[in-house]
Amino acid sequence: MSAEERRESIVRAAITEFARGGYNGTSTETIARRVGVSQPYLFRLFPNKQAIFLAAAHRCMDETRQVIGEAVRSQPDLTAHDAMGAAYKQLVGDRDKLLMQMQMYVAVASAEAAGDHEFGASIRAAWAELWDQAHLALGADIRETTDFMAYGMLINVLVSLGFGSEHRVWSGFGGLPEAQR
Repeated sequence: MSAEERRESIVRAAITEFARGGYNGTSTETIARRVGVSQPYLFRLFPNKQAIFLAAAHRCMDETRQVIGEAVRSQPDLTAHDAMGAAYKQLVGDRDKLLMQMQMYVAVASAEAAGDHEFGASIRAAWAELWDQAHLALGADIRETTDFMAYGMLINVLVSLGFGSEHRVWSGFGGLPEAQR
């Protein structure tokens, strides 16, 4: 495998491990073991644990932007809101990607509380890009964008907490993401 292919494997493994253990609860040794490389090799590709986490976080944000952007382009018969919403519900059906997203928010909040204001800067910037993309797709309507993003965060919480599709909290959403049923 080339270094770039190994790097890709590490990012994928990091998403899974950080999703399940969080930033503080995941060791670089665990990630290296999942990929089948040594820790020293891992650190030849990434300077530190924070860089691995940020690469995984950015991958999740990039994929979210790609998925909702493609949904709008490929489903012109749906409103942007409906196309993006359906695509997002499918995306968070992947539990590791959903939990990685939730872990990003926890890691940034923890770093901020500890006085590290730089750690979250690139994640905030990536989230702002997602906001901007949704905002433009929704006709630059601030209320529509706010509602869309708020519902997305609520869906994250409901799926993370394991509310089943039969629970009353899903009545306004058209159901649980397919992979979670």
